[in-house]
Amino acid sequence: MRIRAILACVSLLVVACLGPAAIPNTQTPQAILPTASLSTLAPPTSGPTAIPNTLAPPTNAQGRTTLSGHTLAVDSVAWSPDGKQLASGSDDKTIIIWDVASGKPQATLMSTDFVYSVAWSPDGKQLASGSGINVIIWDVASGKPQATLKGHTQSVVSVAWSPDGKLLASAGSSDLSIIVWDVASGKPQATLLTPGLTGDLTSVAWSPNGKQLAEAQTDTTIFILDVASGKPQATLTGQADTVYSVAWSPDGKQLASGSRDKTIIIWDMASGKPLATLKGHTQSVVSVAWSPDGRQLASGSWDNTIIIWDVASGKSQATLTGHTNYVTSVAWSPDGKQLASGSNDGTIIVWDVASAKP
Repeated sequence: MRIRAILACVSLLVVACLGPAAIPNTQTPQAILPTASLSTLAPPTSGPTAIPNTLAPPTNAQGRTTLSGHTLAVDSVAWSPDGKQLASGSDDKTIIIWDVASGKPQATLMSTDFVYSVAWSPDGKQLASGSGINVIIWDVASGKPQATLKGHTQSVVSVAWSPDGKLLASAGSSDLSIIVWDVASGKPQATLLTPGLTGDLTSVAWSPNGKQLAEAQTDTTIFILDVASGKPQATLTGQADTVYSVAWSPDGKQLASGSRDKTIIIWDMASGKPLATLKGHTQSVVSVAWSPDGRQLASGSWDNTIIIWDVASGKSQATLTGHTNYVTSVAWSPDGKQLASGSNDGTIIVWDVASAKP
């Protein structure tokens, strides 16, 4: 998820108050060309494609491996379901697929615009990316795009697969819409326009049971949407500034949110009330991720650090330093032994969690 694009983007749409219900799509949405403010580089004329890699070898230090290959900021990182690969999306309009064991790139997927978000399908065979105003679904084995989903009119800042892999949700920043796509057909199943939105969308996340979506925006509000009806089920208020990231706990009982107010709130989803507020960062918290066992939470911040939190106590277990610019994205490996972070400094660091020290 790329915050700078949200802050720089000027909304060109006025969304009418359409009520809370999901709005079905009756025709294939048309693409609108990205504005010059979103990209100063000419897109490849051949469209998305895979290219060979001749990138720098990983740099190893105690407890961490630094992956270098992108030429601009890394906006998003995501692990494959088997934990053997890592995907990173960047402002340089590429996605790199890394072999985690060797720290070497396996493929570079060339997009046509900034890549703000990447997410693996649950079976690991596909990768979705928010690339400019479009969503691209890639075949991982071949490195080729399978489909380009067109419907948003502003930057796609967050993409998320449903737990069963049949649906994909994408959030457009200032077009204020979440589109739920049927992956098999590549067609939109519904466009969700939430009444009461007062800021650009920043993050979308599926609940583990696949029945709800959490959406965050550039004000202080988080909406919980019922996927079947498209109606808001709950509104969470408590952050004092822009909410940049939301993530469900593995059991679905809690939600974490990271904010410009420098805090993380852990929400009880049964009551919709805050359980704890975690304080430790000195700048905006722009990415939050739960460990697979739900006992720990990682947060990435514009203060260039990652904090690993013990959820039960609400206390910091470790502060990871190594990036030289904003941390934009954090993601746990499926086994919980490693943590990946992406940064504005153009690198990805893979951390050995057991070696992390306060």
